[in-house]
Amino acid sequence: MAVQVSDAKPLRVLEAENARLKKLLGETMLDNAVLKDVNSKKW
Repeated sequence: MAVQVSDAKPLRVLEAENARLKKLLGETMLDNAVLKDVNSKKW
């Protein structure tokens, strides 16, 4: 299946949204890891 010119813009929009969501997921996972680390420390 070939990508048509008319499909290119929506595809770029989806790729940009995908990149944004991946970044958000990565940041959330990092926050979670930091919180788990802090929570595991004995004060």
